[in-house]
Amino acid sequence: MTARSSLTVVLAAGEGTRMRSSLPKVLHPVAGQSLLSHVLRAAPNGAGASVAVVVGPDHQAVADEARRIRSDAETYVQRERLGTAHAVLAAREAIADGADDLLIAFGDTPLISAETFERLRAPLKNGAVLAVLGFRAADPTGYGRLVVENGKLAAIREQADASDEERKITLCNAGVMAFAGRKALGILDEIGNANSKGEYYLTDAITIVRRQGLEAVVIETSEDEVRGINTKAQLAEAEAVLQARLRKAAMEAGVTLIAPETVYLAADTKFGSDVTIEPFVVIGPGVTIGDGAVIHSFSHIVEATIGKKVSIGPYARLRPGTSLGDGSRIGNFVETKAAILEEGVKVNHLSYVGDAHVGANSNLGAGTITCNYDGFLKHKTVIGKGAFIGTNSSLVAPVKIGAGAYIGSGSVITKDVPDDAMAVERSPQTVREGGAARYREMKMKAKAAKGS
Repeated sequence: MTARSSLTVVLAAGEGTRMRSSLPKVLHPVAGQSLLSHVLRAAPNGAGASVAVVVGPDHQAVADEARRIRSDAETYVQRERLGTAHAVLAAREAIADGADDLLIAFGDTPLISAETFERLRAPLKNGAVLAVLGFRAADPTGYGRLVVENGKLAAIREQADASDEERKITLCNAGVMAFAGRKALGILDEIGNANSKGEYYLTDAITIVRRQGLEAVVIETSEDEVRGINTKAQLAEAEAVLQARLRKAAMEAGVTLIAPETVYLAADTKFGSDVTIEPFVVIGPGVTIGDGAVIHSFSHIVEATIGKKVSIGPYARLRPGTSLGDGSRIGNFVETKAAILEEGVKVNHLSYVGDAHVGANSNLGAGTITCNYDGFLKHKTVIGKGAFIGTNSSLVAPVKIGAGAYIGSGSVITKDVPDDAMAVERSPQTVREGGAARYREMKMKAKAAKGS
């Protein structure tokens, strides 16, 4: 199908008043991404594929989101709400370019898949002018029914207009359609508004196609895939469906989820091999987890890169910008933010590491805090390789702790500490050059003496 060009028109102009929110409906998140994002990522992409997003007046945030997800997205404004066909024609300029396939989708159906879009396009290659996506509804009440005759789509009959026999049909209209692109404008322009609401309905396209002696077909998918989101309750239902998909995909890829139903993933979470996730873990967007990592219970991770054989939690919070090197350890009640921790770093208890770079194999004791904010600006803490930070130490940024340095428990560090030095006093601090090496030597002698 890649040889055929395509235009996907995504209708995203709805106000979403039933969401009871100031946020435009299509910007509400599911699995860490907006509803609109899911649809745009599923739509055809790459060479020959283009996207047009129809937004409402004063919905610049929706247009911005569309371009953030798809840099090629063009946006068009529907200033009056006169029905679905009217909304599609807001993108008339893009449709007029005459792509081989014109896809019509909705910005509030986040569960639709790329595979379904491709299945919709397939009949167009074989001569059909229109393909309509349908589903078998458990309860078809309220849905438009797809009337099929001899394997071809004859009509879409709305509930109010359906006969008793037609109301028994369970094959329902999902609203998503694919047109032969070069015939689309002619069909869309024929749609009238001679109905009780005076609106232009996309479903009337079937009648026009049939009248022209052209072919319309139905492509079936699951009811879950075409769930539209109009309320917060439906948003939660879609979240549950997508989480079930993500958990299943993760486990099929080799991730161990001890209690899958308690783990929440983002749509873009990336896993290495032999990853284990304990119960009650929340993983937000932008997270990559390396081979052999273990995420212990009640941890929360967003926009973080986790290396191989890393241990996190329980009760850890990794905020955006965190990067953990291979074999590092983040323990219980530890928070990190914009922090790079190199290989083998240990932060095991009750600490905050923010705006920091921690060298390999350093150890930060319980209660360590990088004091990164002075009330006006954020500042950085740099800790060298193999440094040891004692319990309940405060490192007042901007500050640099040298490689191999030793910070005594309870210290408040306000000045740079050289390599292999010892800082053991509270502010104003006392720095002993070479003290860390002498301290370690002393500790080793004491340990040896105790062992003997």
